[in-house]
Amino acid sequence: MKPFRERNPVVVGAVSIAVLIGLFLAAFRAQDLPLIGGGDTVYADFSEAGGLKADDPVRVAGVRVGKVDSVELDGDHVRATLRLDTDTRLGDQTRADIKVATLLGSMYVSLDPAGQGSLDDGSSIPMARTSSPFDVVDAFSGLADTASRIDTDQLAKSLSTLADLTRNTPEEFRSALKGVSALSSNIAAKNDQINSLLKSLNKVSTTLDARDQDVIGLMRDADVLFRALVARREAVHQLLVSTSTVSQQLTGLVRDTRADLKPTLDTVERVLAVLNKNQNNIDNSLRLLAPFYRVFANTLGTGPWFDTYIQNLLPIPNLPNGGGVS
Repeated sequence: MKPFRERNPVVVGAVSIAVLIGLFLAAFRAQDLPLIGGGDTVYADFSEAGGLKADDPVRVAGVRVGKVDSVELDGDHVRATLRLDTDTRLGDQTRADIKVATLLGSMYVSLDPAGQGSLDDGSSIPMARTSSPFDVVDAFSGLADTASRIDTDQLAKSLSTLADLTRNTPEEFRSALKGVSALSSNIAAKNDQINSLLKSLNKVSTTLDARDQDVIGLMRDADVLFRALVARREAVHQLLVSTSTVSQQLTGLVRDTRADLKPTLDTVERVLAVLNKNQNNIDNSLRLLAPFYRVFANTLGTGPWFDTYIQNLLPIPNLPNGGGVS
């Protein structure tokens, strides 16, 4: 067999590049591979998407069993590709409904198994067994468009005319109509502000729909915080009770010892006055004490004895038999 280093490097490079490209494609399409991706693929036809998008969950009885692989337009209806990750038995009469997961517009597909047979891989759920929700964002958009087309001036004139025609009606009804007329006049005067408010409301609803996961995470964190506070409620109560008791004890201690503390504080005040008066003397004493303290430390710094000597003494004679000077 020819050694690897003797092979044509161009062929080796081309084969290596082809293998790498294949690995990259397999990594990006891992969910489609039979062993890695797994699961069955089911198609569901809806009259409208209703805010459903790719990667939204697919649930059976509230349990997530897969996700939405894609949502595409198929003629006059929408076809959603549902990839089931678990081995879930679905009958041949299974329903698929798009439902609202959160108030911010997050959607999911709810499967309701029904029927005696089984829904095989690649099967389709027709529109007769599907339903779509009403999109909140579309509702706000339609409200803004409808409000912008209202002729508020004409509405104010109509209500004013109605008030004029009912002048001979009872006082309570005339007051109600006058209030409605005043309200319509205010609405007509603030038409631009109302239109701006509705457009801003549309933007806010769109932004909230795009940030629904962040808001859901914030709510979950707040729920964890509240649960921790509830779990520690007794400990916090005991801490507050103990703090109140300590405060009462300290108040009583100060009240009981006030007569004894006053002479002591007066004495301390006189001592501080004397110290302040002699501050220069204290500074000079500390400055003069430094050389003595340094010599004293050198004398006792080598052990539990005095390390010093005395100069100008005569030497002690070395007498026989250890005798001393008489």
